[in-house]
Formats: sequence, C-alpha cells, structure tokens
Amino acid sequence: MENNTFKVINEEGREIVCDILFTFDSEETNKSYIVYTDNTKDEAGNIQVFASIYDPKQENPRLDPIETEQEWKIIETILNTLQEEIKKKTAPNSNEGDKDAQ
Repeated sequence: MENNTFKVINEEGREIVCDILFTFDSEETNKSYIVYTDNTKDEAGNIQVFASIYDPKQENPRLDPIETEQEWKIIETILNTLQEEIKKKTAPNSNEGDKDAQ
C-alpha cells in the first residue's frame, strides 16, 4: 500500500486499483480498519466505498471482512461524521447574507 492506493484481484482475475480513503484503529475492537474505493458507482450513481479489517504492520496486509454489526456501526458513524464535515465546508454560508441585510 503506497501512495494511498493498493491493488486487488477481482473475481474475474483482473487487477483493480483502489484508493485508500482513510485508515483508523478502534479502541473498542482493538482492530485496524481501512476504508477504500475502487471508484465504481452503484445503481444510484454514488461512488462505492468498502471497508475491511487489516494489519498495518504487515508488509502486504490481507484485507479481512468485517463480520460484526458493532464494527459496521463504528465505520458508519465515522463515514457519516466525515460526510457532514464535508457538507459544512462546501455549503455556502446562508447566514452571511442575512447579516449584510441588517
């Protein structure tokens, strides 16, 4: 995993380059997680995001599936928080116009 990308082999045997969105360690589960995308889109046109358990100490870490609801909730919470932060940063500040009008 270098330059925030890594390669995987899909079911058809093709090499796919994935972009690492972020990694984190959970004190709750004592595991490390990687959240990434292969930049494909779902039926609604949203970029698909995946998450796996991994060991960052390994030279070529293996991606293991997330198996518990608790782990998915942790990842979902982080993704929702990040999405809200991005929305706040990119949304125009609607209160500024109100201040100028007064």
